[in-house]
Amino acid sequence: MPSARCPGRLALFGALAFTGCVRLGPDFQAPGEAWVEQWHSSAIQQASLQHAHPDLRTWWQVFDDPLLERLIAEADVYNANVRIAGLRVMEARAQLGIAQSGRYPQLQQATADSVYLDRNQSGGRNPQDSQFWQHSLGFDIGWELDFWGRFSRAIESADAAYFAAEANYEDVLVLLRAQVAETYYLLRTTEARLRVARENTEQQRRSFEITEKLFSSGQSDELDLQQAKTQYLSTLSTLPDFEDQVARTRNALAVLVGRPPGQLPELAEQQSLIPLIDHAVLQDVPADLLRRRPDIRAAELNVAAQSALIGVAQADLYPSLSLLGSIVWSTSSLDGAPNTLDRFGGPSLRWNLFDYGRTRNNVRVQDARLQQLIEIYRDNVRQAAREADDAARGLTKALERARILGEAAVSAERSLTLANAQYREGYADFQRVLDAQRALLVQQDNYLVTRNSAVNNLIALYKALGGGWYSAQPRVDAASRAQMQQRSHWGDLLDEPAPSPPQGAPP
Repeated sequence: MPSARCPGRLALFGALAFTGCVRLGPDFQAPGEAWVEQWHSSAIQQASLQHAHPDLRTWWQVFDDPLLERLIAEADVYNANVRIAGLRVMEARAQLGIAQSGRYPQLQQATADSVYLDRNQSGGRNPQDSQFWQHSLGFDIGWELDFWGRFSRAIESADAAYFAAEANYEDVLVLLRAQVAETYYLLRTTEARLRVARENTEQQRRSFEITEKLFSSGQSDELDLQQAKTQYLSTLSTLPDFEDQVARTRNALAVLVGRPPGQLPELAEQQSLIPLIDHAVLQDVPADLLRRRPDIRAAELNVAAQSALIGVAQADLYPSLSLLGSIVWSTSSLDGAPNTLDRFGGPSLRWNLFDYGRTRNNVRVQDARLQQLIEIYRDNVRQAAREADDAARGLTKALERARILGEAAVSAERSLTLANAQYREGYADFQRVLDAQRALLVQQDNYLVTRNSAVNNLIALYKALGGGWYSAQPRVDAASRAQMQQRSHWGDLLDEPAPSPPQGAPP
């Protein structure tokens, strides 16, 4: 009898040994773009300085603005988008755990039954035996073998999706830090434009009052008076718009750092100037910097995740082989009824032969989605190169324009001084004073706008090259972790170690 069971055992061991040897579907191939390796941007080369030890993770330190650094640090902790991205990493971890469970028996079920039976027999020698309890305990196990790689491909897909969630988290950091810096300097620029408008308004008010006195004394005609009044009121009308822009931008900055809209007291304590940085500080060549971008890495990982799903879909085309087993113990309250222990098990083969093309079309759906993600990846790479090149060129041209406008603003201020002097001495009419006032306001305002454009292009260049992707903060903050642990049993899944600062670019 023992020898008769040996072939069955050998077949079982053979099936287990063969499990996972076949993996349907394509193996992942990185959808690299050949042109990236040779890509060179003369604009980036012109706008950047090669430095031995730059740190793109904290590029905003080039502005040497402690307040900006504090705001970015606060946004890292309290910004809603960062928190959501961190929670999506936890979701991807849990999804990976679901996929990994496919390595083990899918069915492990214990059952317990107690049934009262009343057979309603008429007559008989022992009528009481027609009413009794029957009890049973059982344990069932079912294990679908990973014969075609269905579960290993699902794990491969979930693993790639987890790393894609990590890359998306880093991409949120890149975008957030750039957005905080852009909003901060937009606020500073608008405040400066408001100050310039107020200064010019005050200057034009004094001119209006002078012409009003001259007109009242008969030394000037009404035309000078009305022109001075028109220009004064026109400049005065810009103040409410600038004040509204300041309030809106301040609210936007407050929300970015996780505060309710309203005043930011630390901003009122100091009024820093808009920085004018001549060059970006880079180390790697642009092609290496593009590959570092978290959204590029996320796009590539999405391709990897979808590639594995093709194998999962193709596994449905073939039969599934499972090992089934049960142990059932039963007893009865009948006098003399024996207790029984039944054990049975064996292989089970299931094959959906006729699905009218549903499975085959599902494979095609997954393949089409894969090709879409490949095209998305390629487009992301091209867009990243375009953004970097445009930002570098924009930085160079904005700096050129800022130098020109700086000189123009100085000349406009000198022109106004001369026009006022000549008007008082009677060598020029009042129109030249008005023209000089108008030109001064325009040149000063344009200069401020251009300096902000240079800052924005510098920020955009660092953002386009993936700067600011690293954070030592845990993916889930302590308060959210405690709340989630109270609702559900997360085990140690949320207890992530604090990441150590990497030495180089992420793989």
